[in-house]
Amino acid sequence: MNYIRSSKAEGYNLYMALLLRLLVIMLLMSVCRVIFYLVNRSLFPIDSVGHFFELMAGGVKFDLAAVFYTNALYIVAFLLPFRFRYNTIYQNVLKWIFYVSNGIALAANCIDFIYFRFTLRRTTWTVFNEFSNDKGNSRLGLQFLIDYWYVVLIFIALVGVMVILYRKIIVRPTRIESNWIYYPTAVALLALGAGLFIGGVRGGFRHSTRPITLSNAGEYVNTPVEIGIVVNTPFSIYKTMSKRSLKKVNYFGSEKELESVYSPVHYPKPDSAFKKENVVIIILESFSKEFFGVYNKDLDGGTYKGYTPFLDSLVGESKTFKWSFATGKKSIDAMPSVLASIPSIVEPYVLSNYSGNKINSIASLLSKKGYDCSFFHGAPNGSMGFSSFAKLAGFQHYYGKTEYNNDDDFDGMWGIWDEPFFKFFATTLNQKQQPFMASIFSVSSHHPFKVPQQYEGKFPKGKEEIHQCVGYTDNALRKFFATASKMPWFKNTLFVITADHTSNQVTHDVYNTSVGSFAIPIIFYKPGSDLKGMDNKLFQQIDIMPSILGYLNYDEPYFAFGSDVLNTQNPEHIGINYTGVFQLYQGEYVLQSDDKGPIALFNYQKDPLLKNNELKTNNVEREKLEKYMKAFSQQYNNRMIDDRLTVQK
Repeated sequence: MNYIRSSKAEGYNLYMALLLRLLVIMLLMSVCRVIFYLVNRSLFPIDSVGHFFELMAGGVKFDLAAVFYTNALYIVAFLLPFRFRYNTIYQNVLKWIFYVSNGIALAANCIDFIYFRFTLRRTTWTVFNEFSNDKGNSRLGLQFLIDYWYVVLIFIALVGVMVILYRKIIVRPTRIESNWIYYPTAVALLALGAGLFIGGVRGGFRHSTRPITLSNAGEYVNTPVEIGIVVNTPFSIYKTMSKRSLKKVNYFGSEKELESVYSPVHYPKPDSAFKKENVVIIILESFSKEFFGVYNKDLDGGTYKGYTPFLDSLVGESKTFKWSFATGKKSIDAMPSVLASIPSIVEPYVLSNYSGNKINSIASLLSKKGYDCSFFHGAPNGSMGFSSFAKLAGFQHYYGKTEYNNDDDFDGMWGIWDEPFFKFFATTLNQKQQPFMASIFSVSSHHPFKVPQQYEGKFPKGKEEIHQCVGYTDNALRKFFATASKMPWFKNTLFVITADHTSNQVTHDVYNTSVGSFAIPIIFYKPGSDLKGMDNKLFQQIDIMPSILGYLNYDEPYFAFGSDVLNTQNPEHIGINYTGVFQLYQGEYVLQSDDKGPIALFNYQKDPLLKNNELKTNNVEREKLEKYMKAFSQQYNNRMIDDRLTVQK
């Protein structure tokens, strides 16, 4: 057989070579962490060099676990207690296993140099499910490579360093000739290697140590977003490959006590007559509250104008809210939140183990009242799983790129340009019999941030690429309302305008916090009504459905995790979202908690930059919000597990 040949002084013994090669990957993982921070440093409010090195050191544990997971096959094959492992062909096979496995891991880290800013979380396994049905993935991937060419160069450099260093670490043949010594020694070292492997992937050797997860990164961070620095993308993907299951909790002694604190079951107002008005819900892609002038009159010394002149004018004729937030950071989080009042906790609801639960939605509830319910999305049918959820939620009709049936208006990437698709939306609604309920999800304010050729230079480009796209969609809405206002159904329609989530392109610090990064517009417009004014209440996406139903005087019980904010004066109203940790809002305060308990308490209204953590100084607010957090968790977890997301008859 052809075995590795070298002089006695050349190379390393097999075990030292394995250790050194794994250390090369550990080094490259740390390099990736530094690059990740430098590329996204505006997202991380790190106030000292010492804390930065604390984050870097904390990441070593997660890197070790990721390196062991990535190289599990390589390590096992390397440690097999047989002499053929010194064979040249065998070592060449192992070399390519090492290159491919670690090349993929490094690529995952490199992708998150950019993708992290869209979600404020390291990429998880759910991203593969999220885009699995999209037909334009290859086109999107190519566009990503073009737009972020420097990331490609970084990846090539990392792989190049890996290959060069690997080839310098040469394995020398064993010097043990006696099989009586060789095999017992090899088996003993295999057992030792197995023990070290288990300790590495668990994060420690103590019996009490549980396998580390993403939440363990909380030990090293001051703010939730810093978890993205501590963990790495391969680890994040490995730890979410199996869908996470919720656990039942019982913080309250009885169901009655729990219901007295927080209940997702809503009952109609007595003696209220149901109003059969049309409902239109407009969900705008990546429309941060920061883009509006009307919400930000104090920015830039009072000179800030924003990029939404039409929507700013519409807000003056509408009911809107100063403190309005998304519940998630992904488009697939928005549909359940807005249309069914179901927030995504930990992972997107539509990708969870509970996505098959029976639910009620604005569509299913209004369908019982004779409404025609439709969902519109200009992307290729099946994109993001929207059509599947629309069907699950009880929408009778779905209108996508297929139904639009004119590829001349395709933007080449995501879907039909907003302006023609909003026109299609209006003309299709005009053919509906009233009452109807319809929702539309826009697409144009999305990477690669282009506008139709005829609109190039027509809208302010601002400081970020998305700004001219926001101006384009705002103008598309202006034309939509101009068209719709001439149609017979317009005056009998309640319009609700919101966003799916915020944009990652931020120009003001107040929108770069764990609270500000969820700030979106929520606007209620009813032509010719007195539904107007800027309200100081807290309002979330999950409040949209119950608030619409309250406005219509819906006369049957229904299920919603949100509240009817329009029609009640409930001072105990809460909000919830998730950024790697839970954030619960009540009044002026937000409580941040991980799996182990509260970690921060801020007055987000008076302290918008979240500089003053009151967790240890404001026991009254902490205890109150912690009680609501427990009540929400018990209702959410237990009802998800038991499939109780509708009113039980």
